[in-house]
Amino acid sequence: MTVYVVGHKSPDTDSVTAAIAYAGLKKTLGMDAVAACQGELNPETQMVLDKFGFSAPEIVTDAAGKQIILVDHGDLAQAPDNLADGELLEVVDHHKIGDVSTNGPIFFYTKPVGCTGTILKELYDVNKVDIPANIAGILLCAILSDTVMFKSPTCTDEDKKACDELAKTAGVTDMEALAMEMFKAKSAVDGVPAKDLLFRDYKDFDMGGKKIGIGQLELVDLSLIEDIRDDLYKAVEEVKADGRHSVFLMLTDIMKEGTDLMVVSDDPSVVEKAFGKKLEGKTVWVDGMMSRKKQAVPPLQEAFSA
Repeated sequence: MTVYVVGHKSPDTDSVTAAIAYAGLKKTLGMDAVAACQGELNPETQMVLDKFGFSAPEIVTDAAGKQIILVDHGDLAQAPDNLADGELLEVVDHHKIGDVSTNGPIFFYTKPVGCTGTILKELYDVNKVDIPANIAGILLCAILSDTVMFKSPTCTDEDKKACDELAKTAGVTDMEALAMEMFKAKSAVDGVPAKDLLFRDYKDFDMGGKKIGIGQLELVDLSLIEDIRDDLYKAVEEVKADGRHSVFLMLTDIMKEGTDLMVVSDDPSVVEKAFGKKLEGKTVWVDGMMSRKKQAVPPLQEAFSA
């Protein structure tokens, strides 16, 4: 039976490349595994796959009747629909442990590193399987993306070491140039509908029993979205109106290393509780905020649970 290796909803570079890389490893080890994703690729991920010669994985959004391996997530809200009607075989992730459960023991591997790609590099090594150059290339890109070229607080020495080794295998001599090529692709906003930009990297969370949405748009310069800020805010309002208590859009400036946080909430005071800054208008600048996982979710979780 075919096993589908699939990343989270709103697929990003880590989730897509992790699916490709882990399916490749599993296939080498004898499993009939194929990579899958849950939606269309964003510009950065498309650039990465094109650069290293991969096609987009097939889209799988329903787990019913399928054998599934989850990568880069362990939350039901991010998993394919009807996961309980399929068979979950494994989880490989670098986030907090979510609410996915199983009837029996499975292989569940998670580590506090900056990227699932770092864990997959380790799994290739542990299984004594040589990483093909093109797989090394996409895993390198995933780590550079998730750690924002090592600027994110999620970045560890293990991520940096993995990048050094993957770059050699992939034949990449200038990681910084590769990262900038990716960031420029990630910053592509011209002609893209505001709601698509919001959902480019978006996740829903349960915080204190409330449904909270957090999107992130990483840009080399916030001036790129100056003309569409009102459209983005309307998109946030629409998504919030669809049964959510709050929706936050992180407009992250990669070069300035901070985030202009756009907020639509039933209780705007939660921003001050979480970040020590009062919301004035539609956004609040949070200096140094680069990571949703480490710098946005934990303080908001605490604020909503207080």
